[in-house]
Amino acid sequence: MPEGDTVRRTANRLHAALAGARVERAELRWGERDASPMLGSTTTEVVSRGKHLLHRTDTGWTLHTHLRMEGQWRIAAPGSPESAGRSRDVRALVATEAWTALGLRLGVAELLRTADEDTVVGHLGPDVLDPAFDAVGIAATLRWDTRPVAEALLDQRVVAGIGTFWASEGLFVERLFPWRPANDVPAEDLARVLERIHRLMTVAVGHAIQSSTGIRRLGQNAYVHARSGRPCRRCGTTVRVAMVGTAPRERTIFSCPACQGGLAPTDDGRPQRPLGSGPSSGARRY
Repeated sequence: MPEGDTVRRTANRLHAALAGARVERAELRWGERDASPMLGSTTTEVVSRGKHLLHRTDTGWTLHTHLRMEGQWRIAAPGSPESAGRSRDVRALVATEAWTALGLRLGVAELLRTADEDTVVGHLGPDVLDPAFDAVGIAATLRWDTRPVAEALLDQRVVAGIGTFWASEGLFVERLFPWRPANDVPAEDLARVLERIHRLMTVAVGHAIQSSTGIRRLGQNAYVHARSGRPCRRCGTTVRVAMVGTAPRERTIFSCPACQGGLAPTDDGRPQRPLGSGPSSGARRY
């Protein structure tokens, strides 16, 4: 699932293309949902809130979308084949004289009053990309949280925007065991990993490839994420993958047992093949 940095970059691109322009065409191909109230309005801004996108207009309507696992927004030039929006993957379309924005394979697409945005994003915690992000304050809220620290970081009600890539990478860089109860982790350590993730994600907004290593070539951009069965870049121990959380909301986390304090509670220690190399004893969904 695209994480907050990817969603923020998408919002920035949509804003640059659509803000200040009149909406000439608007469609929601999602059951009986109707985008016609956007017609003739002017886009005031497109912003992200965690993993949610909010396309606001001057008539008081907001197009709310969520990419889920496979969604994306594309921007097409007028007259291009793609701008016609004929693809069966198109779930939302907003066009001006200059550009056509196409929402493909979206997980959520709905039109609501801007005044009612809290009904879809009001449950979210602080946005990890907020310039005023308060890592110390969020760490303090976790002092009674008995869940594994990785699960707490992935809870959008605690902090919005973090996904499995940044949770895995942040915990590795700070040498924290992902399955340690959050309330058992010193507050200063929680604040440190939150601040680290905030800084890394803020930098990542400007780039197409997420990177915690400082290298943006695929295969070299992560320390542990999607690297199960391969040697740790820090110590050489084999990176592992295991689930965190409870069904049906469990997620995959990658970690180094030597650098981060051992195997996950559900990890039986059997060899795990590198992802993409064939059947694996580890979890595949990440």
